[in-house]
Amino acid sequence: MDRRRLLTLGAAAAFFPQMACAQTPSAAPVVASPKPVPALKPPLESFKLWPNGAPGAENVTAKEDWILRNPGGDPNDTAATHVTDPILMVRRPKNPNGAAVLMIPGGGYVRVAVSRAGGGTDQWLADQGITTFTMTYRLPADGWAAGPQAPLQDAQRAIRLIRHRAAEFGIDPNHIGVIGFSAGGHLAGWLSESFGREFYAPVDAADTLSTKPLVSGLFYPVMTMMAPYAHGGSVKQLFPNGATDEQKKPVSLELNVPKDMPPTFLAHAADDRVVVAENSLMLYSALRANKTPSELHIFEKGGHGLRTDGKDEPFMELWLPFAKRHGLLG
Repeated sequence: MDRRRLLTLGAAAAFFPQMACAQTPSAAPVVASPKPVPALKPPLESFKLWPNGAPGAENVTAKEDWILRNPGGDPNDTAATHVTDPILMVRRPKNPNGAAVLMIPGGGYVRVAVSRAGGGTDQWLADQGITTFTMTYRLPADGWAAGPQAPLQDAQRAIRLIRHRAAEFGIDPNHIGVIGFSAGGHLAGWLSESFGREFYAPVDAADTLSTKPLVSGLFYPVMTMMAPYAHGGSVKQLFPNGATDEQKKPVSLELNVPKDMPPTFLAHAADDRVVVAENSLMLYSALRANKTPSELHIFEKGGHGLRTDGKDEPFMELWLPFAKRHGLLG
């Protein structure tokens, strides 16, 4: 018997004798069942991004930690803070179709909101036959030599490793997409824009491969670093010592769309008060001007996270046909 159950029964034993005079002899006290504690799920298989440690760690003193997002809550609802050893976690489908997705969680660049056991989105993708790789990434305010580009180094390395190990996971190296959420949407978009540019020195054969995803999905994403629509928390983390507009422009995705940007899907809620919908609107306008295949959904309700009445909006179901049209599933 667990301790919580024992305490509950002990409390009931002390309480019900006082109530006996108010009950008929045949009445039996009703003891409320304790609220069940969620079980800790087994972690997904995972592997490190950097075989000999992440680059530019000379002045990093932060210590990586995994914390509960809500103290006392579901032990699977966690976040990684002060990431020093980024990983890829793999959700393998029962019936793989050869496609893969790199999934980048959010967290305002102050943490990475992800569970070692995976979650509903990677499970949904696996149910569609898509092998899903969820990454953690370094946070720029922790003193990495690359500064704001440290998480981009991790994202580039991640997609290269997926390509390099494609045969091992039964995937087609040409059918890899990327999706990202909130600040992870910014990093996914930044990865999609940055192919063809090197942001770290090669460490092995994987680094000879392309960093370009086939298709992108950006959900309630941070996009711009420029006032008045920038997400202040992300700006502060990317530029902890402050930055001029000229320094912010290379990290403002709407200003840097390349001619051959991957097809890009955007979804946002009009009532998002954390990352305002103008972030997606601005990028969509830049994509249209660039003639990049793109699709935008603005939901009336949903807030930050695109949830209404406790339920997820069907943004993934909308993204998948877009991804199929652009070749993710062959």
